[in-house]
Amino acid sequence: MNIYYGLKYNIKGVILAFKTPELLMLGILRFIIVLFFTLLLSGFVLYWHGEILTMIWTMPESNWLIYVWKAVSWLLSFILAGVAIVLSYLIAQLFFCVFIMDYMSRITERIILGHEKPFEQGSWFSFLIHLIKQEIPRAVIPVLISLIIMGAGLLTPLGPIIMIVSSVTASVFLAWDNTDLIPARHMYPFKTRIGFLKNSIMFHIGFGLLFLIPGLNIIFLSFAPVGATLYYIDKQESG
Repeated sequence: MNIYYGLKYNIKGVILAFKTPELLMLGILRFIIVLFFTLLLSGFVLYWHGEILTMIWTMPESNWLIYVWKAVSWLLSFILAGVAIVLSYLIAQLFFCVFIMDYMSRITERIILGHEKPFEQGSWFSFLIHLIKQEIPRAVIPVLISLIIMGAGLLTPLGPIIMIVSSVTASVFLAWDNTDLIPARHMYPFKTRIGFLKNSIMFHIGFGLLFLIPGLNIIFLSFAPVGATLYYIDKQESG
């Protein structure tokens, strides 16, 4: 499937979620959790902003340098705010939202298939640990690597191109974070699941493009497990 189908399934998932009260409430809950951590970490950044700036550069006495110092202060605020947003998303995702995503995927399975596909779960505790372990290579590591690449890109003439490529790469892994929910639940080997991503990279680019739109990305990220599950079910049925 191509980029068009990636966009299509993401939108289909949001539409289905808005028609299904249980999915709608879970998506809203996921959004609220991310928002809570974003406000919390951003609050810490604002509270300690002065101390952080002083550690980097104390306010100069020269009137000319004060203007530069204020410009650096604003730039630092934007950078720290961006870091706070990313960290808040990763914290919420790793310790809370991954469980909400899995439950949203199960509900979608029941809506489409009439039942959940059986799988070897073991104890609830071991299954929760399994979900968290799967989330690290799917979302945490790729996003952190993308941030490092973006930071390095600021220091080179190709910075804008590198930042775009890095952003698209991060969105692809965020898309895979959702399409991988069912395979991970069924304990498929990691090699098999990463192969699934490689074989459908254009679809995942399309699915993840909507995550790059400021404002709207919050909605699409909140309900992405629904569209991703629809895609995986259709792909399995089509062979």
